[in-house]
Amino acid sequence: MNSENLTWFKSSYSGGEGGECLEVAPTPHTIHIRDSKNPEGAVLTLSPAAWAGFLAHAVGTV
Repeated sequence: MNSENLTWFKSSYSGGEGGECLEVAPTPHTIHIRDSKNPEGAVLTLSPAAWAGFLAHAVGTV
């Protein structure tokens, strides 16, 4: 899937000062992740299960 055809979302916790932010574009079968400062750069694609595992680890529930 072309990243231009995805709907990208930035975290509501992201500030406006252009720091270290990720953008996420969920689809039914994959989660696409990119650096908000470099939207033309690489896109990481994960399964919903892998994304859920990452989020659980990131918030400390694992």
